[in-house]
Amino acid sequence: MKIILLQDVKNLGKKGDLVEANDGYARNFIIPKKLGVEASPKNLNDLRQQKLNEEKKQAEILAEAESMAAALKGKVVNLSIRVGKEGKVFGQISTKEIADETKKQLGIEIDKKKIISDAIKAAGNYKIQVKLHPKVVGELSVEVKEEV
Repeated sequence: MKIILLQDVKNLGKKGDLVEANDGYARNFIIPKKLGVEASPKNLNDLRQQKLNEEKKQAEILAEAESMAAALKGKVVNLSIRVGKEGKVFGQISTKEIADETKKQLGIEIDKKKIISDAIKAAGNYKIQVKLHPKVVGELSVEVKEEV
């Protein structure tokens, strides 16, 4: 019997897969527990429509990530780090501070978890990578100045 899985089933397949299962296993376990439905023409059409909608949604997310990467390109975020009398740095600049200042200065909201950078512990100019999507990585310039 052909089954469309509604959830992942161990040793059978993943959600949305069209699989072949034994009649008894399908009628007595998969269908009653709502793990899958019989592959009728209506259900196959519904599955096809769901996959098309998911592809369209993923394309929109990718386009949004690419536009955000283009908006970040060439932008500079200014930060300051406290420095003592002898040039010794107090603390560091974290990804959270970079994300907060990007929102304040540029009006672009970035999740701190998507910023690929170690903590900044010295003044200078840095190129920070921002992973906006698995296929899209944006670049942001960070200028760190000393604050006495």
